[in-house]
Formats: sequence, C-alpha cells, structure tokens
Amino acid sequence: MIDLHTHTLFSDGALLPAELIQRAKVIGYKAIALTDHMDMSNMDFIIPRIRAAIKELTGYLDITVVSGAEITHVPPGLIEKMVKRARELGAGIVVVHGETVAEPVIAGTNRAAILAQADILSHPGLISMEDAVLAAQNNVALEITARKGHSLTNGHVAKTAMAAGAALVINTDSHDPSDLITRERAETILRGAGIAKENIETIFLNSQKIVDKAGRN
Repeated sequence: MIDLHTHTLFSDGALLPAELIQRAKVIGYKAIALTDHMDMSNMDFIIPRIRAAIKELTGYLDITVVSGAEITHVPPGLIEKMVKRARELGAGIVVVHGETVAEPVIAGTNRAAILAQADILSHPGLISMEDAVLAAQNNVALEITARKGHSLTNGHVAKTAMAAGAALVINTDSHDPSDLITRERAETILRGAGIAKENIETIFLNSQKIVDKAGRN
C-alpha cells in the first residue's frame, strides 16, 4: 500500500508521526506521506517539524516516508501561493483539499488546485469533466478515498477521471489508526468505484511515481 494523504496530531490526527509511520509499516505499507491540514497560519510550523521527524527516523523503519501538506479550505485565489510556499518549506508532496460533498469547500477550489499544479487533488467531489481534463494536462492526480463521507463521490471521480485521461490515486485520509488500510482493502474500494481489475495496478503505479518525484526534489 502507498498512502499519500494522512494526518498526524500536528493537525487533527490522533497519532505522532513516529506512531503513524510504525502502524502503517506493520500492516504492509511501502510508502506513506504525512500531509497535515495547513493554511497560512501553520504551514511554516508543521512542515519543518515533520521533515525533522522523518530525518531522525530514516534508517530505522523499512518504509518510505515523505513530508507533505494538505492545503485546506484556503480561498481559491490563495491556493497557488500556498502550494508554492509549501514546496519552498520542503513539502515533498502537496495535496489540496478538494470540493468534497461532505464539507462546505469554496467553489473553484478544484480548478485552483489543478492550475497551481498540486501533486494530488484530494476527494474532488463532483469534479467537472473540464477540470478533470485540466488535471490530466497539468499532471495532477485525482484521489479515490477510503474516508467515510468523502468517498460518496468515488464512482463519479473514477468515471470522470478515466474519461478525461487523468491519473488516479487511492489514499486513506487517515486521522486515526483504524483508518489505515491494507493493499487488499484498497483494491476492494477501487473495484467499488467502478475501476476494472486490470486497471488497478496502474493506480498504485501512479502513487509510486509521485513518491519517486518527491524523492528527486
């Protein structure tokens, strides 16, 4: 399992980075990104501390760990600035909190995240075909999610992304240890979203490519 959207107690997760990483490793994760909720108020606090934790843990855990950020409920006009700032601070993977139907996300957030070339647009809700095409053009992956509420539109996201040629990834949006999933569970969620069995491996490869890109930066 490669999971590029998780939260620690630096935002609204339940676990310290070290424990989240250890629990992920034990259930078979190959890679995990720590992507706490951020806006302009806490970005410069969280990213350096996550990076420091990862640096200390490197060599002790047989799992790839990437520092990240989930830019959350930021006005669309500020998203490009926030994506750039997260990368300057050292976030290897930048996620933008998309227009999930489970929360009152500002309209236009999906488009702004795509134009800012975030790595992943998380739970993009009822994303339009036009925005999905832009995601394909801008190499922004669209997320299939295991998280309750956000997952209500997984089928729509999968269908629209595949029609538009946009890359898909599957993440947990974990806030609690019980949110972590096995590779087998991820495959079941993807099948439930309408993705054919023969296309599932491509989705995991998409996640690996994002991890590889983060390692080169």
